[in-house]
Amino acid sequence: MRDVLGQLLDLLADQPVALARIVDRTGASPRDTGAAMAVTGDGRVIGSLSGGCVESAVLTAAAQVLLDGQASLERFAAADELAVGLPCGGEIEVFVERLDHTDLPRLRALDAALAAHRPAAYATTLESAPDRLLLYPGQRAPWRDLDQDAAALLAAGHSGLIGAQDCTPEAATRPRTFVQVFGSPARMILAGANDYARALTVAAAQLGYRVTVVDARETFTTPARFPAADEVVVDWPHRYLKAEHRAGRIDERTVVCVLTHDPKFDVPMLVSALRLPAIGFLGALGSRRAHTDRARRLREAGLPAGEIARVRSPLGLDLGAHTPEETAISILAQVLAERANASALALSELTGPIHAR
Repeated sequence: MRDVLGQLLDLLADQPVALARIVDRTGASPRDTGAAMAVTGDGRVIGSLSGGCVESAVLTAAAQVLLDGQASLERFAAADELAVGLPCGGEIEVFVERLDHTDLPRLRALDAALAAHRPAAYATTLESAPDRLLLYPGQRAPWRDLDQDAAALLAAGHSGLIGAQDCTPEAATRPRTFVQVFGSPARMILAGANDYARALTVAAAQLGYRVTVVDARETFTTPARFPAADEVVVDWPHRYLKAEHRAGRIDERTVVCVLTHDPKFDVPMLVSALRLPAIGFLGALGSRRAHTDRARRLREAGLPAGEIARVRSPLGLDLGAHTPEETAISILAQVLAERANASALALSELTGPIHAR
């Protein structure tokens, strides 16, 4: 839903919109829970749910929801010759609801929270006339006897279903409800204002990372050179990293890539990063010879071999990359593989499900 929210706000200022979201999935499916598609009365479509597998059926449901205002819950399983479905063999539930200008204040508040990197949960009862709640960490707002369950999902950082899961008397007071959790985006800190950093900011931003470029050289470290970066900071990288850690803005999802090729920058930065209590990924660009020299300097700085081994260098997967743009893909492929504890092998060489359950 995050990727369609801005356009959804623009549309709602002029007309009602049908919002379709995946609220549950089993097995393989093209998109994750929370993926959204918005449909207008004149047939405009924003976003997608499955890459084309079920969109036509959802469009039909959306037209009916816009007509009568009654939300609907659609289920799509594996496709066969007679029915619309998912060729990948999974199963999804799609909730289609009508939104209008009365929903704008809540959705604008959600948009503002996302812009400020403030975690939030957007809860929607899966009823024909849905009830909705926007929840922030630490907020206490009694709501349908579901607020504590919604708060627990927000604290855990996971979207999911709460409330009664079947037709029981409890469903009247605790209806089945989808809670979509929006956490702050994972960070990527790039030490070094060069062409490789510029290419990485573009590619990493497309993956949802909040990217910071930091370098002490003021001449090179300008927003104009890194338009895709969220922040461009003129400072010594290790000093900036320590300050961000003290401010509580570094966590186990944070990716740090050292791209400086200069011992006076990269060694202090790597020492600082390795001493952090939590970090998601740490890599350093350079040749094998450069890394051998860097490892020697890190040992001289007092780091044991086990700590130095945590540095991914040479950085990236073996994709035959040469240009900064190709190198950025190589680096991000390694980041994604390690984040998911994946093999980074060609899928054709593996067996079993493509998407981990």
